[in-house]
Amino acid sequence: MSTLPDLKSCFTQLIAAPSVSALDAEDDMSNHAVINLLQNWFTELGFDCETPTVEDSRNKQNLIARIGQGNGGLLLAGHTDTVPFDEGRWSQSPFEMIEKDNRWYGLGTCDMKGFFALVLEALKDMPLDQFKRPLTIFASADEETTMSGAKAFADSKAVAPDYAVIGEPTSLKPVYMHKGHLAQGIRVIGRSGHSSDPARGLNAIEVMHKVISQLMKLKQHLSENYREDAFTVPYPTMNFGHIHGGDAANRICGCCDLHLDIRPLPGMELAELELMVLNYLSDISKEYPGSISVSTLYPGAESFAGKADNPWTKLVAELSGNEAEVVNYSTEAPYINKLGCQTLVLGPGSINQAHQPDEFIGLEYLTPTVELIKKMIYHACIK
Repeated sequence: MSTLPDLKSCFTQLIAAPSVSALDAEDDMSNHAVINLLQNWFTELGFDCETPTVEDSRNKQNLIARIGQGNGGLLLAGHTDTVPFDEGRWSQSPFEMIEKDNRWYGLGTCDMKGFFALVLEALKDMPLDQFKRPLTIFASADEETTMSGAKAFADSKAVAPDYAVIGEPTSLKPVYMHKGHLAQGIRVIGRSGHSSDPARGLNAIEVMHKVISQLMKLKQHLSENYREDAFTVPYPTMNFGHIHGGDAANRICGCCDLHLDIRPLPGMELAELELMVLNYLSDISKEYPGSISVSTLYPGAESFAGKADNPWTKLVAELSGNEAEVVNYSTEAPYINKLGCQTLVLGPGSINQAHQPDEFIGLEYLTPTVELIKKMIYHACIK
């Protein structure tokens, strides 16, 4: 007889195991506590579990839990990490699950440690010894930063499923396509000096003004020449998210930094976008040799393009009662898709709660999610 905890206890224990991902080592946390919980629970159900260490991840781990023989079957995937939380903006500890107003509050309830608890709940009374095709559970490291866990898993070719579902919060709507993400930093190095004699220096803010003018032309080029009407924002977007330069009104600015974000459509490679940025800035770089540098702020995410009319998308849309759709945010789907499977993003909760203080999942999602997971497993592994 299974001694697995009930659903609420699973949620509570996962939320109480902090697993924040951050690029800054001071804010970054291990995911081992979450991995250990999941490994113990899936092992008890009869899954064979591996916990490979992910390279260049500060010793974090992935979990690969598998039951059933042969190839094909279903992969259920998600990430073990969360984003950092806003100190002082939560009504309670982010690592304590609280129930109120028909919601479970806590960091990771929605995005997305809670998905694993719902998978476990679905499996408790399924005939695991009758699977004709394997079921694999994949729990990744560092999705919120580098996606290194999913990239390593895809490169390992450890499994070859027919179908995959990534349990991000989509309000149980199947997502078959999304944009990518590229974050770049542009630095202009000038020559500081007294503001009374501009000719003796090189004002980095003035050079950055020229840089931004060129990037605005690139922004327009992207919006006019690339289009996918399935998206609510049907063109690649560019956002200037951060700028800083100078230190005093009476000094010539010696350094100016700009951070920008580009969201490419499927079919646009990140390397192609990086080259576009360099090309649009090439004339300014020639005018001011050695003054302009372009760098990647953190690893980007590729776009993802499945098909609305493939059999898995159509089946899951029917099972969920929701039409398949596209979204503007990024997930691990492009890497999972490299395994050669029909891939969807689908999970409980709303993306509007992700990355927010007082993150929650509505209790109305719990039973429908468990039932939908059972149906997807049945069709992929038993039928």
